Amino acid sequence: MPSLADISGKIRAQLDRLDAAREQALTASRQIIRQSADTIRAIHRGELAQAQQALADTNKLVRETRSRLADLPELAGAGFVQDAQKEHAEAQVTYALISGQELPDPELLGLDYAAFLNGMAETIGELRRHIVDSIRLGKLDRSEELLRAMDDIYYALVTFDYPDALTQGLRRRTDGVRSLIEATRADLTRALRQQQLENAMRGLEHRVGPSAGSGSRACGPSDSAGAASSASPAGHSALRRAGSRRRKPYGGRRPAGPPRAQPRGGSGPASDAE
Repeated sequence: MPSLADISGKIRAQLDRLDAAREQALTASRQIIRQSADTIRAIHRGELAQAQQALADTNKLVRETRSRLADLPELAGAGFVQDAQKEHAEAQVTYALISGQELPDPELLGLDYAAFLNGMAETIGELRRHIVDSIRLGKLDRSEELLRAMDDIYYALVTFDYPDALTQGLRRRTDGVRSLIEATRADLTRALRQQQLENAMRGLEHRVGPSAGSGSRACGPSDSAGAASSASPAGHSALRRAGSRRRKPYGGRRPAGPPRAQPRGGSGPASDAE
């Protein structure tokens, strides 16, 4: 029968092994999260070749971490390990959708199913960011396609109606991304309508001509002569005299009219004379 010292020593050895593996997994998980964030930033900057290489390096680290924890279920399902897998899944799915490739298989990536689903849910936020940047830059070529991808992801995720203990909070994330999809739909609709209006206005301007509607008219011979005469000092004097004659048609004196009637019995000049 083993003694207490033997039992304590065996337990201590196992805990020492778990502690060492946990420290390695924690360091690797932090590196995975950091590299996944750098990969997503590279994707939004359009550096797809660099992002692809970063994904390959990160996936290698994910596989190594999962291999080290294969016989340690106490750590394989730890929160920090699942968070790292989720961030890597988000980077993988974001790259696939923006670059126009097929979605990756979680088994080929070495990812747990729950982590992959949660990563897909967070991809919707990255797709919204990409669409908003495309609207700002006036590049709407693939925006509608990405919006449909957001809808497809959402409608796929809502079908996983399982307890949070199995899906690691998937339902909460799925409910949160619905508002992002609707906001993106509204922004894209306004941008497309504005683009259609601008295209219609450019087409109308091209058909009518650039000088139409400007309110200008060609000068005739009389206009040219008037402009030439008004440009000289003598022309200015002549214009002033003509204007004076127009303002005073009677030479400055009021024409004689019929005599005014005198008031009866008043105190006017006629009454005073009498």
